[in-house]
Amino acid sequence: MNVVSMRKLYSRLQSLLFASASVIVFFILWELAASYLQSPYFPDPYSVLKAFITIITVGDIDGYTLAWHTLMSLERVLLGFAVGSATGVPIGLLLGIKPTLKNAVTPIIEPIRFIPPIAWIPLSIVLLIGMYRYVFLIWVGVFFPVLLDTIAGVKRTSITLIQMARTFGADNKNIITKIIFPSSLPEIMNGLRVGLGVGWMCIVAAEMIGGEPVGLGRLILKYANLLQIDTVIVGMITIGLVGLAMNYFILFLEKRMFRWRVEIRA
Repeated sequence: MNVVSMRKLYSRLQSLLFASASVIVFFILWELAASYLQSPYFPDPYSVLKAFITIITVGDIDGYTLAWHTLMSLERVLLGFAVGSATGVPIGLLLGIKPTLKNAVTPIIEPIRFIPPIAWIPLSIVLLIGMYRYVFLIWVGVFFPVLLDTIAGVKRTSITLIQMARTFGADNKNIITKIIFPSSLPEIMNGLRVGLGVGWMCIVAAEMIGGEPVGLGRLILKYANLLQIDTVIVGMITIGLVGLAMNYFILFLEKRMFRWRVEIRA
């Protein structure tokens, strides 16, 4: 093992140690705070763990297990995320390549993107049903981060590369697919990560208001109404863990695709 490999291994072990220590300190502080407050509305970690086991093995008050709640929310998020990405990337490429078109639609896009996705919930309840409602809300949350980062990626594409490609006879299709799109991918991946986080916020809020009995947002609302905060925290932790796993998956893809960025970050 050479010196560079040893340094990388040491850096990873150091990061793992610090991360583990921070988690342990967090749980210790949580336990101390719960012991000091002695409040039924601030459960200790052990109570949350027991609620975790109960909701996994037995289910909630309607018989739905944590796995079922998670799968339903995950399905809704993935569908909305897929639609938001599939529309945000090509439209972002188009607007980035065509500044005139971008200037024409900016007066429409800019005001709409400042509207919080949650504000669209009443309209979605009135106009849409079932899965379409959730997909629409997540699409709103995902579309604009992906769109804006894609446009930014196109703007950062080297003009010199484009001019060289034209000199060698490349047509517009090849320039877009071989130069502009690959050059924009780092920003697109960043937009996907941001959109994913917004998508999870949207689905939780939508499930709390929607009529379906299944979903992590609905699970949180059920037990909030019953003042069983330990199970509420179970839902919150599950959302955090699933979102973290999806974020790490995107980071993994990003590292595999852009190894030079990994070296810079390191």
